[in-house]
Amino acid sequence: METILKDLQKQIGQFVAEDFRTAAVFSNYGIDFCCRGDRTVEEVCNKNGINTSELLDKLQSAVSATTGESIDYKSWPPDLLVDYIEKKHHRYVEEKIPVLLQFLNKLCKVHGERHPELLKINEHFKASAGELAAHMKKEELILFPFIKKMINATIAKSAVEAPHFGTVENPIAMMKDEHDNEGVRFREIAKLTNNYTPPADACNTYRVTYAMLEEFEKDLHLHIHLENNILFPEAIKLEQQFG
Repeated sequence: METILKDLQKQIGQFVAEDFRTAAVFSNYGIDFCCRGDRTVEEVCNKNGINTSELLDKLQSAVSATTGESIDYKSWPPDLLVDYIEKKHHRYVEEKIPVLLQFLNKLCKVHGERHPELLKINEHFKASAGELAAHMKKEELILFPFIKKMINATIAKSAVEAPHFGTVENPIAMMKDEHDNEGVRFREIAKLTNNYTPPADACNTYRVTYAMLEEFEKDLHLHIHLENNILFPEAIKLEQQFG
């Protein structure tokens, strides 16, 4: 009983931070674990009419499942996590955006008249492409280097020069706000694509584009989760050591 009460008060982001396999469970219930991971299980269940016992059972099953695919990101040092996010997720975004823009433009020309929702999807994705490019540069040039600087200073037992942005919480607040914007945008894309279900008259390019968009959203969810729920809280803790 004590464990159940504890789990009900646990934040969604904490569940996913401890074991990413729980992300699939939350996704199946339509629960946003990345941008809105600061809500408790009890809060989400009450608001959405979800059976708490059923959700906790499924979370337990996901955690108990034996698979080599689960990665304990929470155990990684912040500088390793920074490198991983840049090389895995930032590169993924940079590689996929041009391809998706090309495919979406083609679909709009060929199928836009019969499927006007494609024009809106294209508009949303173009906006996302621009925002993500700027967002990732801010992380790579400002926030991530400072996190690495704090790690190096901790190892060397030396002081850290105060950054021009005041405290690490300032760029983190901005990054989280931008994450929220992308979360909203992709919820709209998912809605417009009927959860990435291509229509009956869809050609191969149509199907591939929807599959790529769905994969892009899933990668973005993990990307945001790693930052919001693991890297950012660790960066704030690190900075407090120099206070």
